[in-house]
Amino acid sequence: MPDLPLSDRLLARDPRAIARAITLIENEAPAGAALIGRIYPHTGKAYLIGVTGPPGAGKSTLVDRMIAELRKAGSTVGVLAVDPTSPYTGGAILGDRVRMQSHAEDAGVFIRSMATRGHLGGLARTTTEAATVLDAAGFDVVIIETVGVGQDEVDVVRTADISIVVVVPGTGDEVQALKAGIMEIADIFVVNKADRDGADRTAASVESMLALDHPEAGEWRPPVLRTEATSGNGVPELIAMIARFKAETGPALGARRRARAEWRLREIIGRQFMTHLDAHVLAPGEFDQLLDRVAAREVDPYAAVASVMMRAVGDTNRPRRSISQAKPEEIDLRGRFVSLDHIGVAVQDATDLVALFESLFGLTTDEPERVVDHRVRFVQTGGTTIELVEPVTPEAPVTKFLAKRVTALHHLCLRVDDIDAAIARLKSRGVRMIDDVPRAGAHGSRIAFIHPSSAQGLLIEIKQA
Repeated sequence: MPDLPLSDRLLARDPRAIARAITLIENEAPAGAALIGRIYPHTGKAYLIGVTGPPGAGKSTLVDRMIAELRKAGSTVGVLAVDPTSPYTGGAILGDRVRMQSHAEDAGVFIRSMATRGHLGGLARTTTEAATVLDAAGFDVVIIETVGVGQDEVDVVRTADISIVVVVPGTGDEVQALKAGIMEIADIFVVNKADRDGADRTAASVESMLALDHPEAGEWRPPVLRTEATSGNGVPELIAMIARFKAETGPALGARRRARAEWRLREIIGRQFMTHLDAHVLAPGEFDQLLDRVAAREVDPYAAVASVMMRAVGDTNRPRRSISQAKPEEIDLRGRFVSLDHIGVAVQDATDLVALFESLFGLTTDEPERVVDHRVRFVQTGGTTIELVEPVTPEAPVTKFLAKRVTALHHLCLRVDDIDAAIARLKSRGVRMIDDVPRAGAHGSRIAFIHPSSAQGLLIEIKQA
């Protein structure tokens, strides 16, 4: 099995492969994202149970007892215990796993601690992906225990199929349970340590708040259960209630999972968009400079964001429709509809220049391609592409251009979304075109040239890939 790919070993429920996969995901390595892509078609079968509540409520002990009950019923169980981040190692403080050692030798149980790494909401940022790994590994049930930070642990509802809120009597925690966020996410309330004084009062407090809500007919009303996790009292009833919730709310599970997928998709897009801004839009230190200006009240936050968005995606006030649907006079060639595609350099013989780019700069060059009377080669720089245009016949347009030169800038190429609409727009503005209709370009593209007389002597190509 060690010779098999990581994804295959994971799908076979190899514990080392599972641990390795979660580590890749926690480190947000590119290999982790690729792994998710390979295993994602095998997910969607596990039932995800979220367990949240304040510190000291006995969540870990309760989860330990829940594992035992689920195993008695023959279910395999994966556990993600989200712990605080160690100030020394940056990893998880493994308190939860210490309390679950009784299952360490059980092949049907996999327990993993995850550090929050500063992420708020009770979960680690990659908890959802880690749950996906356990789902793909074939565990019937995945239990996600949050870090236990108080009434703002609402991320669990965006990750689990059912959310269990644990409270404990006698420490004022019943007040925490009455906070709006916790009341809204709970599918089941559990008053743990029910043998303590005040358990009845805590349960009554939760019930009184639930009574203020009036669910529609057929909607699930969160029950309030009592457990003693240390002895196991009430845990079988909790497992039975989870099964009942699953049965009664089954038709709504698809909608709930879709809502979770939407939240996760938006979160990933937001995070990767910020990464794109840092890497490709903002210059080093520019964000801090913009932040200083906002802090100094020189610019307001909305104006600052608008300026960044304009550079990243163009005019955000533009109507949200395809440019091909617009009338010629409505087409704006700025923003997202146009970008610099390449710079064209005319050469008598590209051989020496290609060798220079490759040997001195380590750049890669595409294979030559014949386009009518020219041979073109594209040099990939990692940014703007350089096109080397070499004439192959005396009649080639570049031949005349090179009559007094060996090498020279020949043209700039701008990429557009819709070349037909772009030509129509340019002609409506009185721009003289060399090509009134697009012609074939390299790599199967469609191209057209603006006459230099309309561009201060500069030859401009427009291209639709």
